[in-house]
Amino acid sequence: MARLVAAMSGGVDSAVAAARAVEAGHDVTGVHLALSRNPRSYRSGARGCCSIEDAGDARRAADVLGIPFYVWDMSTEFADEVVDDFVAEYAAGRTPNPCLRCNEKIKFAAVLDRALALGFDGVVTGHYARLVTAAGSPSSEHTAELHRAQDAGKDQSYVLGVLTQEQLRHSHFPLGDSVKSDVRAEAARRGLQVATKPDSHDICFVADGDNAGWLAERLGPRPGTIVDEDGAVLREHDGAYAYTIGQRRGLRLGVPADDGKPRFVLDIEPVSGTVTVGPREHLLVDALEARRPLWCGTAPSDPLECTVQLRAHGAEHRARVEVEGDLVRVRLHDPAEGIAPGQAVVVYVGTRVVGSATITATARVEVGAGDGR
Repeated sequence: MARLVAAMSGGVDSAVAAARAVEAGHDVTGVHLALSRNPRSYRSGARGCCSIEDAGDARRAADVLGIPFYVWDMSTEFADEVVDDFVAEYAAGRTPNPCLRCNEKIKFAAVLDRALALGFDGVVTGHYARLVTAAGSPSSEHTAELHRAQDAGKDQSYVLGVLTQEQLRHSHFPLGDSVKSDVRAEAARRGLQVATKPDSHDICFVADGDNAGWLAERLGPRPGTIVDEDGAVLREHDGAYAYTIGQRRGLRLGVPADDGKPRFVLDIEPVSGTVTVGPREHLLVDALEARRPLWCGTAPSDPLECTVQLRAHGAEHRARVEVEGDLVRVRLHDPAEGIAPGQAVVVYVGTRVVGSATITATARVEVGAGDGR
């Protein structure tokens, strides 16, 4: 039996994960993370994940399970590590993933560190991912492999690719072998009121879902221009942070392209505020460079034929990965579309997560080049 902290968001997944940990005989304490000193400033209702309503739902679930429940104030850490990072990344012309950052810095760093300091053995969460003990490793210092969840539609291994081996050894993901419909049915059988609660979506700290407006309030006007690939100015804008690589909607260009095709954001230059647009085919990339790698185990020492995932709910791409210290080079065998600096590339061998890194540069496919594309 282990002493575990159950991170309870107020949703159905974390409630059932906590229930399964209790049923398995562990000594479980429920914890809800207060990520804002003013919870009403975060998203509420069906699309939130850190709201004051969620705290109440988590407490009621803990009461049903008969476990102690506490609220841990992580608002300072969350503001410093997630919110401020989000603003800084957009200001630099990059496209961050705040949920991945939250998992790395808050849920599996600050929370786990506090739990271990308080004498707990680990943390249990409602993430859809599987942990497998590598064959032949000593039980006292087992190697924990992170794998994709059974439910491909709910798999969250991408946002967990930032976890180190030490963090994985102290993590528990009871939902990895389950499908969402079964989890909801189980919650109903256990008398958990969150059984039918909708899943959370979008960025929790942007209350109305308007990312561009939220960023504008914090960064202020930063005028620039939208140009075509020849440098011709199409119109002015108030801030490059309102745009992301691959964006089509909301460009308001007015003048149609010469070929009549839709135009997409191809590049963002944050210093001058220049946003370059062009045809969709120019979004294709087949090479990436990434920095700040985080490995779930040992870093690959030789070139690795593998697959990579470039978005939280994106497709896998066959790739060749080479690691040189802090630099990760990725050659995509299947070109990808609309990949931006700031996103994470997560490396897989089969279903096993090898690690992740933050994309810093991309190279576009030369359309019509000698490779036949």
